[in-house]
Amino acid sequence: MENRITELFKIKYPIVQGGMVWCSGYKLAAAVSNAGGLGLLGAGSMYPEVLKEHIQKIKKATNKPYGVNVPLMYPDMEKILELIIAEKVPIVFTSAGNPKTWTKTLHDAGIVVAHVVANTRFALKCEEAGVDAIVAEGFEAGGHNGREETTTLCLIPQIRKAIKTPLIAAGGIGSGQAMAAAFALGAEGVQIGSRFAAAMESSAHPDFKNEIVKAQEGDTKLTLKKLAPVRLLNNRFYKQVLNYELQGASPEEFQVLLGKGRAKKGMFEGDVKDGELEIGQVSALINKIQPVQEIMDEVISDFNATTLNLAKLSL
Repeated sequence: MENRITELFKIKYPIVQGGMVWCSGYKLAAAVSNAGGLGLLGAGSMYPEVLKEHIQKIKKATNKPYGVNVPLMYPDMEKILELIIAEKVPIVFTSAGNPKTWTKTLHDAGIVVAHVVANTRFALKCEEAGVDAIVAEGFEAGGHNGREETTTLCLIPQIRKAIKTPLIAAGGIGSGQAMAAAFALGAEGVQIGSRFAAAMESSAHPDFKNEIVKAQEGDTKLTLKKLAPVRLLNNRFYKQVLNYELQGASPEEFQVLLGKGRAKKGMFEGDVKDGELEIGQVSALINKIQPVQEIMDEVISDFNATTLNLAKLSL
């Protein structure tokens, strides 16, 4: 398949790996890029020196395009962006912030820029900022989420109607069937997070991957709405958060509960009871830990089979 997304990123398939904190190290990103998609390093869980190490390692692990996902709400942004430019990273996905802040700087350095949004208003801001592609993420997604709680099924056609920029769908996409649905709604590419979080090459702790595989329908919850909405697996930590919410805790009290490194504790170090386990609703459909190449092959095969079957339908 060739379309605006494959041409923009110079990739074989319009499939982007989510730049997930504590999951998206160079091994995962390189595996996705080598399989024909676009792998992203997750800068949100990396100090600048750690990110530099992963950038240098991915350059050795693949000769295909790759990128870095940068949540703009995180500290050390200037250092991280300066590093990305110095290392000549070809593609940057920004999120959780104003796309105008860094898009021109990155463009001036010859870097392709995509920005992640959860509503039409910010999609229009992205277009004004001149980003090269927009990722529209529905509230099914894991990790930090939109306050509007708009589903991917509703979000994609709304944003497609409002913008002309190439559009990537995210949130609840883990199969070729879901990819076909996103394309039917107007997307030109998809971003897959949770399924790659459970891949063999993911840097997530094996115990977290096993929790993803065990997850059933309804096992993820959107919470922490007083701070920044985030979708988590239902574990002992989530129940603490829920109890705080029921008691009407203040944002400051939530900050004390969260402390530092709660996501690292759960996703990277494997404390599946008291750590923060960020994952999407699609985890209920993930039933095994697979290598990236196998995941890509399945998604592409199922997408092709689905579009062929749909072509046979008529009313």
